[in-house]
Amino acid sequence: MTRQEKILEYLQQQPEAVEQGLTTLEVSEAVGLIRSNVSKELNALVRENVLEKSQGRPVRYRLLEAGGKLNSSAVKSAANQAATVAAVAQTGDADFAEKTDFFETMIGRRESLKNQVEQAKAAILYPPHGLNVLITGPTGSGKTYFANAMYQFATEKNVLAHPEMTVFNCADYAHNPQLLMSQLFGYTKGAFTGANEEKDGLIQQADGGMLFLDEVHRLPPEGQEMIFYFMDHGTYNKLGESGKIHHADVRLICATTEDPESSLLQTFVRRIPIMIQMPAFQDRTMRERVSMLKRLLTIEANRIHRDIRLNEDVVQALIGSVTYGNVGQLKSNVQLVCAQGFLSSIDNEQEIKLYFDVMPANIKEGVPRLAANREEQSRLTKLLDPTLLIHPDDSTAPAVASTDNYELPYNLYEVIGEKAQVLQDEGLDQAAINNFIMTDINVHLKSFYKNAKFDRTEKSFTEIIDQDIIDVTTEIGNFLQDERYEVGENFLYGMSLHISSFIKRVQSGKPLRRVANNIISMVDDYPREFSMSQEIKKMLETHYQMPVPDSELYYLAILLASLKAEPSSGKVGIVVAAHGNSTASSMVHVVRQLLSADNLASFDMALEVDPQTALKGIADKVRQIDQGSGVLLLVDMGSLGTFNSKLEEMTGIPVKTIDMVTTAMVLEAARKSSLIDSSLDMVYREVSDFNGYSRPFSTEPNEEDELSVGDSRPRAIVALCATGQGTAEKIKEILDKILVDHLIDDIVVLPISVIGMDQTIEDLKRKYQIIATTGVTRPNLPVPFISLKDLLQGGGENFVEMLEEMSETDEETVGEASLNNSENLTEKKAQQYLGQYFTFINPQKLIGVLWQYCDYLAAKVDFDFTNSLRISVVMHLAGAIERCLLRSPLTATTEEMAGLEKENLYQTVQDAGQIIEGTLNLKFPPEEVYYIVKLLDTEMTK
Repeated sequence: MTRQEKILEYLQQQPEAVEQGLTTLEVSEAVGLIRSNVSKELNALVRENVLEKSQGRPVRYRLLEAGGKLNSSAVKSAANQAATVAAVAQTGDADFAEKTDFFETMIGRRESLKNQVEQAKAAILYPPHGLNVLITGPTGSGKTYFANAMYQFATEKNVLAHPEMTVFNCADYAHNPQLLMSQLFGYTKGAFTGANEEKDGLIQQADGGMLFLDEVHRLPPEGQEMIFYFMDHGTYNKLGESGKIHHADVRLICATTEDPESSLLQTFVRRIPIMIQMPAFQDRTMRERVSMLKRLLTIEANRIHRDIRLNEDVVQALIGSVTYGNVGQLKSNVQLVCAQGFLSSIDNEQEIKLYFDVMPANIKEGVPRLAANREEQSRLTKLLDPTLLIHPDDSTAPAVASTDNYELPYNLYEVIGEKAQVLQDEGLDQAAINNFIMTDINVHLKSFYKNAKFDRTEKSFTEIIDQDIIDVTTEIGNFLQDERYEVGENFLYGMSLHISSFIKRVQSGKPLRRVANNIISMVDDYPREFSMSQEIKKMLETHYQMPVPDSELYYLAILLASLKAEPSSGKVGIVVAAHGNSTASSMVHVVRQLLSADNLASFDMALEVDPQTALKGIADKVRQIDQGSGVLLLVDMGSLGTFNSKLEEMTGIPVKTIDMVTTAMVLEAARKSSLIDSSLDMVYREVSDFNGYSRPFSTEPNEEDELSVGDSRPRAIVALCATGQGTAEKIKEILDKILVDHLIDDIVVLPISVIGMDQTIEDLKRKYQIIATTGVTRPNLPVPFISLKDLLQGGGENFVEMLEEMSETDEETVGEASLNNSENLTEKKAQQYLGQYFTFINPQKLIGVLWQYCDYLAAKVDFDFTNSLRISVVMHLAGAIERCLLRSPLTATTEEMAGLEKENLYQTVQDAGQIIEGTLNLKFPPEEVYYIVKLLDTEMTK
């Protein structure tokens, strides 16, 4: 009997397993198995929908089916999955990867893409330097994805001297050939107006690697000539350069949607020996189309961490809805219906359901379109079950290699969820949260419409919005024009989306939005827009023959203000100035995340800074942020509140000051300044009268109040390294994966630097319950700690188990507990860690020199150079080398660097650096030396 079967058999015999559920500890003691193994099996059964996991503490696992009778197929599936995971674990990740290549993960590898894959492999492996390739195919057919797959394959086969793919879309500069050529080939100083210094182009950046030229048909003829000359000779000249010749070894992959014979110079085409034609979606086999749909749904399931359930009608509609856009259009449609399903099922933490009845009309039309071809429909029906259930973290569906034009620039589910959480943490009530999310969407729309340049004649427009809605929106636009109300060029798109959302909400029977007091107050600033919205309301009622509630007037008014024609002058600028090292910048960071505001700047005034220095620094910020409408200065206290007249005198810019700044006040200022041509006086007046967003007071206790008596701060694990970036981020990745495997979603991992560690931790304690720490050193906190060495050696699983057990049993006496793995650290083990957590370095070649570096330090320092410290230094050095290779070094402030050479360990670290420089011909910049010294200082001062 397997371990999982033993646990299942026990659960079936316990009435508690069906009623209130059992804890991991109870099951572990009953079946005589190690608690960590029991936890793994229980969580595996949760993912298979055999058990459900409670959200409270202690965590309990309950059988989903009454009476404890388990679904045999689900049990078998869970057992098979466990066996598969065990098999992979036995072979090891590296061995598993060696048996496959990236092309093997491609849908259609042995069917419609068989010839294309063979061509790609031949081009990459052709001696000595491969062959250049042109990928052709219709929009959305996967050309970018295929190019990325070629790069992945080339990386796996180690045929690139410089393992990086540089991407350039020729269409971005199609109307400026000179700029396009300068981007590709670089330019010399004085080559054109604004060329103040010499600059390398993408050809040089891609030397030894791969360059992907998308939409290559947009290259002007002279650009194509320069490219084919480069293909012939491997040499090129920079723009503005005549005598000097540059050499580069670059593998070229080009892509185009056009016919190469008519859109490219024949001399260019003849120099590309391999042309790969990507098939349209309709030319893929039905099995491939279903597989692509499942993979795209899996990506969405991974994003929202929930199952996705849909029936056969929805599958047919999605596959049949693909007309002009191929895989890209399918991807867009999947995202649309999943977002719709997410919003409809936002209270269901287990799964979302996609219903045919509420899908957009253009996607519904996929069913009759598919039914017109009975043969195709028959093939699809044979491949489908009545219900399709997609699980997140499905190992059979690898992630898409690259994004494309149909990809949303952000995770819609995270935007909704994360921003609501941040606002809730700030103390806002639900009405205010809804208000800000709505405002945020409007601000995003304004920016999106401005950049997207949608044309009302685009075919894609009617794929998203019903023609009837476009017609009524056009009628509204004509009315506004008659009233001399100027709207932006993308009014049609924005108003159509708004009306479409409103009509579908009414038709689906969902409750209409209530108007928060903040919205009503906001509309008071737009009397003309409110008057226009009353007329639009009448037009909608006449067109759709149904009443439009008065609440919609306010949202229409805000939308009109958001879509108003661009103002002749800019927004009011906002500068936040406060005492402390990060007080002002933290508030500005929150507001930028919530509102994507571009009119904010911050000035952090350290306590030792004198007022005159602060005045000069704030004046610089005022000049930087002013857009022509003046600046509102928000300060906390003291001398900062007296700078108003001096700033106006120094900058010539109107400035008004408000003190006692809070994050909510900055939010309100940014919101007021973003929606209309607001004046400095108006924003100053509104923010001066602002009293914050408070929760409604109630004298009657309720269930929610009782639940919130305890500590409401989210739980957190603090991960420490020298910088708070490289190694700490790796620690976060390890722990995040373990937390996901254990279905723990209420613990966050916070990477921080050992520099200023004590103050940072004090700041974090105000917002988080710090329940554990890990990393290069142990801070002075009475919570469990695991060293970096123990974490890398597999102790993370037990560490998380211990934390979960502490939570379940509510034992506070284990605060001083820590995990210490006494196993000796060897050079070979350290090499394995490097291979697992770094991408661009060769652990086998590096470990010897890193080990020698540590041996040198161990002999020179006057404290115990422990195994934990050694692995910390090795991991940090590997990160420093990788950063140097990627040309992304760490930064440090002038103040931090000023005393570096006076540090006790500075010369020792410099001498040790000679080992790196002499062996690898690589010298660390001073900033990297600074963080190594600080890492050792932390150990020395314990």
